[in-house]
Amino acid sequence: MRYRKLGGTGFEVSEIGYGAWGIGGIQWLGGTDEEARAALNAAIDHGLNFIDTALAYGEGHSEQLAGAAVRHAGQRIYLATKVPPKNRTWPARPGTPIDEVFPYGHIVQSTEQSLQNLGVGTIDLQQLHVWTPEWIGCEEWRRAAEDLKRSGKIRAFGISLNSHAPDTALEVIETGLIDCVQVVYNIFEQAPEQNLFPLAIQRNVGIIARVPLEEGALTGTIDENTRFDPQDFRAEFFSGERKKQMIERVAALKRDLEAAGISEALPEVALRFSISHPAVSTVIPGMRRVRHALSNCAVSERGPLDAKTLALLRRHAWRRSP
Repeated sequence: MRYRKLGGTGFEVSEIGYGAWGIGGIQWLGGTDEEARAALNAAIDHGLNFIDTALAYGEGHSEQLAGAAVRHAGQRIYLATKVPPKNRTWPARPGTPIDEVFPYGHIVQSTEQSLQNLGVGTIDLQQLHVWTPEWIGCEEWRRAAEDLKRSGKIRAFGISLNSHAPDTALEVIETGLIDCVQVVYNIFEQAPEQNLFPLAIQRNVGIIARVPLEEGALTGTIDENTRFDPQDFRAEFFSGERKKQMIERVAALKRDLEAAGISEALPEVALRFSISHPAVSTVIPGMRRVRHALSNCAVSERGPLDAKTLALLRRHAWRRSP
């Protein structure tokens, strides 16, 4: 496993991190706590030292599983979590005042609950789970971040961006008030490379790349016969024309890789794409089973993709609206 700096935090994090949404047990169905514990332990045993969870993932259940794994790891593991919007609305809606989403007391109370769930005295990285630039000048979140750092409850503070909206972080990065940005970045979603990544490098802000496998589409295992439980998040994500579009785009990607003589498995290519950009501090695929943990962690050993392969993948960028 290779390690990178998480911006100016001083954290040396594994470039493959653990995305813990899937082990929350509510919006992603099909896994068990036993499998999740085994996957977490396997990832840690293979050098992973960064776990990203959230209070909203299973109403704290993901935090509890992640915290237990960290407490028994016997080594330094960095924990990141998120404050859910008080109005429970994802993504953030333009025009919504900060006091409906992230009032001071809600940020502090949520952090206290996360500390309890995780079973730790300090959270390495606390994040706002949604963001809109309309809140940049609001005192609520600024004061909460400062007070939580001062009290030792958190070490660093960041934001998680709405899907396909990387430029919404540009102004807040310029303020110097945040340490890290979490953003969707994968073979299809390459927009962060334009403005967000160069600014993050310039301002020494960490980047957490989420959804590197496009919610499973870039595993290459989803086809027209794939069905998800109606309660599973993926049933909505792949609804309407989206599944058909994804299948067609993945097929075109596979054809190009095959024509170029690239035999590496698609999930590995996708993860290596996400770690190929120097702005990225860590990539956080979900991994609910041991085999996923082992294959994902092994990607780090292969390093970034070569320039020729990256040029091929650039042709598969898919620009979408937030």
